[in-house]
Amino acid sequence: MEKVKDFEIKKGKTADEIVKQMRESGGFTAKNLSVGVDILEAMLKDKEALKFLSFPACIIATGTRGIIREMLKRKWFSLVVTTCGTLDHDLARCYRDYYQGDFFMDDSQLHKKGISRIGNILVPNESYGEIIEEKMIQFLNEIYSEGKRELATYELCWEIGKRLNENSLLYWCWKNGIPVIVPGITDGAVGYQLWQFSQDHDLKVNVLKDEKLLSDTVWSAKKSGALIVGGGISKHHVLWWNLFKRGLDYAVYVTTAVEYDGSLSGARPREAVSWGKIREKAKMTTIEADATVVLPLIFAALLERVG
Repeated sequence: MEKVKDFEIKKGKTADEIVKQMRESGGFTAKNLSVGVDILEAMLKDKEALKFLSFPACIIATGTRGIIREMLKRKWFSLVVTTCGTLDHDLARCYRDYYQGDFFMDDSQLHKKGISRIGNILVPNESYGEIIEEKMIQFLNEIYSEGKRELATYELCWEIGKRLNENSLLYWCWKNGIPVIVPGITDGAVGYQLWQFSQDHDLKVNVLKDEKLLSDTVWSAKKSGALIVGGGISKHHVLWWNLFKRGLDYAVYVTTAVEYDGSLSGARPREAVSWGKIREKAKMTTIEADATVVLPLIFAALLERVG
């Protein structure tokens, strides 16, 4: 048995040194975080591994967007699976600001002032719906005028990304050729603008083209791994497709969801093993924590290890 060691943090300690101490401290979630970074390091250094990143839209409304953007800018992942709100927030924040708020603000008063709340993030109407409508009308007209009539969601994300700036994670996915797959593409402001545009234009989104890409990519992969932040459709889509290659070889979950209600969002990696979505001998762990707290630590530690 390994002894539990006390933290010894002195001035000048790097994030990676602190994360490594978390493993030696044997301290609950801290240890899981340290183990998770070790697994991700092994995954990122494995040249044979197809690397997935999935996350929900809410964190893109926060400064954690910068962490996701930097991971993709550095080409740490091969494929992204997310929700439509990621497109919404990424596009909107290229042109407008979101603001600091509080979980306990008067929501009736916020509504009257035209401000929506995401936890403790405030989003004025002009910073969300209005700017997304303005830009999507412009973008869709440009796409249509180029003769495009049918797009996969990853093709749509690239089309949006190349029209944004370097502040955008979609921009870096386009720049680096990283597909962004959005299974629930109509569930958000960008998706609504697609529907509106389709009323008088024959432009369609074909989600089956996304599945073709996933099929071609997964079936040919020797190994695969995933950093899965949160749950929902983006989490399941990664797990589902990896079932067909007999499971992920690396899996790190970051979640605050509970397991006892049987939800996919709260399900731990061991449940995915029973389905064959994660290999029995895979390197896996769950970091039970708020992603906005641990993702910066994970990124900082990995930055020192893999650059």
